[in-house]
Amino acid sequence: MKEQYKIVGMTCATCAISVESYLKPQEGIIDVTVNYPNQTVLLEYDHSKVTLENIQQKIKEIGYTIVVGNTQDSQKIFKKLEENRLRSLKFKLIFSTLFSIPIFIMSMFLMGKIPYENWIMMVLSIPVIFVSGAEFYTIAWKKLKHFSANMDTLVALSTGIAFLFSVFNTVYPHYFISKGINPHVYFESAVIIITLILLGRFLEEKAKSKTSSAIKKLMSLTPKKVTAIRNGEEVIISYDEILKGELIILKPGDKVPVDGKVKKGNSFIDESMISGEPIPVKKIKGSKVFAGTINQKGALRILADKIGNDTLLSQIIKLVEQAQSSKPTIQKMADKIAGIFVPVVIGLSVLAFIIWYLLGPEPSSTYATLALITVLIIACPCALGLATPTALMVGIGKGAEQGILIKDAQSLETAYKIDTLILDKTGTITEGKPQVIDIIWDKNIVSTTLEKVVLTIESQSEHPIAEAIVQHLKKITTELIAIQSFQSITGLGTEATVNNKRYRIGNENLMLQNKINIPNTLQQKAKSLKLEAKTVVYISEQDSVVGIIAVADKVKETTISAIRKLQKLGIDIHMLTGDNEQTAKAIAQQVGIKHFQANVMPSEKGKFVEQLQKQGKIVAMAGDGINDSLALAQADVGIAMGSGTDIAMESAGITLMQSNLKLIVKAIQLSKATMKTIKQNLFWAFIYNLIAIPIAAGMLYPINGFLLNPMIAGAAMSMSSISVLANSLRLKNSTI
Repeated sequence: MKEQYKIVGMTCATCAISVESYLKPQEGIIDVTVNYPNQTVLLEYDHSKVTLENIQQKIKEIGYTIVVGNTQDSQKIFKKLEENRLRSLKFKLIFSTLFSIPIFIMSMFLMGKIPYENWIMMVLSIPVIFVSGAEFYTIAWKKLKHFSANMDTLVALSTGIAFLFSVFNTVYPHYFISKGINPHVYFESAVIIITLILLGRFLEEKAKSKTSSAIKKLMSLTPKKVTAIRNGEEVIISYDEILKGELIILKPGDKVPVDGKVKKGNSFIDESMISGEPIPVKKIKGSKVFAGTINQKGALRILADKIGNDTLLSQIIKLVEQAQSSKPTIQKMADKIAGIFVPVVIGLSVLAFIIWYLLGPEPSSTYATLALITVLIIACPCALGLATPTALMVGIGKGAEQGILIKDAQSLETAYKIDTLILDKTGTITEGKPQVIDIIWDKNIVSTTLEKVVLTIESQSEHPIAEAIVQHLKKITTELIAIQSFQSITGLGTEATVNNKRYRIGNENLMLQNKINIPNTLQQKAKSLKLEAKTVVYISEQDSVVGIIAVADKVKETTISAIRKLQKLGIDIHMLTGDNEQTAKAIAQQVGIKHFQANVMPSEKGKFVEQLQKQGKIVAMAGDGINDSLALAQADVGIAMGSGTDIAMESAGITLMQSNLKLIVKAIQLSKATMKTIKQNLFWAFIYNLIAIPIAAGMLYPINGFLLNPMIAGAAMSMSSISVLANSLRLKNSTI
């Protein structure tokens, strides 16, 4: 058997190491691969020697839970468990903070000024230790039983010993007084450590809980109820009840529930979720339709060819799901090193205890205990644990100020490594909607009256290009003229009679079929416009063309300069579009992109990203449509345009609030600044431990008689965390 399961309860990379190292030696287990960022375990095992129930029990012994079942069920169970965990963490954090603040104030600012202060701090710290911090001790105990350790072990040891030592000094202070030692208490160290670790863990869990709900949003594209024809009558049925070969009625505004063919009716359908193109597609008898697309103004009857999991939309959902679960992520440097750091610190504290007990002055047991506690307190992983999340928090805030919303901290960690950027065309490079670029009249024509005529005729049409023409002409005139007759001709354009004159507005075929004369100057201009990937609409009066209208999806003003800046950074840029070859080529040439592909389906975009990744590229994908969601999820960094669909934004790790590609440059610069800060934080956190632990162990005592007081150790530990926070806050003032 080889299956992938979700695993609940992992809080750091050392947890993943623990699961792997514990399961691998078990009988019947062939291979174990744990992915901490994705919270999954890939198990290969001999079913005849070990059952999944046995494996579940083994995992439970060291404090984790494997979620089994079919994909949908396990996802629901896992999501429920993760939601419960996040709620629990939030409660523990708030609860811990409420009790920790007064302890901190008393120990730092009011020491010696309040009667029975040690007793008050002890009472206040008990809920923090036994409620908010209970999980640390439970996991540490389970780890200890199986001779393993993680960050929880170090937190449990440092806080547990600090608390017990403080309780002893509160209840029986005379013991140390009699030996000439001031009986300090360290309640504030214990509770602040727990609160800070809970804060870091809550922020991390919250980030994980925001794992893309793109799949859920894609699923919402299918209607809950549909109108079908059964036994010659219209009946309303649920989406799940649709049968293959059934006749479905689509009313204006309805979502298409299945893949099928039009049996009757004419309409335009918005297929941007598949093609990415903003202009709805005309549908007549025999035309194909796809689930998730949206019917516009006409009524249709469609025959269901593919239903449920067989539809194109379902395939996209499946691919997005796979892309999200297999997305490569960087494991935090602090967590990687924790596997070594934790046992080393425990070993050093025990070694310090033994040396002091055997070789130290009397009372040797007291000095040995103090050395043990001091090492564990000073080596507490607060600074280490805060190094990454604090820098990411500040970086994410800085990004928000610049209009860069970072949903996935992993994207911020990866962005500075990008060497390949894939851009969608429509809505990313271009504005994403058809606009009139120019109206060119025959030199012998006075346009004033004709503008009113065209506005009047196009106002009667439902075609998206007609709507663009109307919007443009309304800026010139709002006056309409009485129409004597009007006819819409499918696939060609419109005919109308105004003031006893016959006008035709449409494509070149409409002119040719009616033997309309096209003046040479307008013909040449039309050819030139078509080469620039513009749609040309002809206007004829009686038997001659009197003008042409150029309609196109304009390139954004900032696109060309942004692409040049990205290329200067050494980033290779590709353009993928569902549009035709001629349009793609014209746009690519206009903006300076050498690599482009046209007529690309959503699944092909995802495969192209995967191909580049297999070549060792760090790939970013920028897009705005449902058709981009798979590629956005598959890419190392997904970047959604703020003007795009919710699904694109959910699939991406970064959203640009302004649809301006220059913000991608800023996002890369922000990533560089953030990662630099994280590395600085980690450096100082380790340097601090490197210097402080030997001093805490008593290395200077034989030289000059200096012995670090646990109280000073606690303050030093706090200062190391403050230095990390201060360094992270410097990021706020950085220029990107």
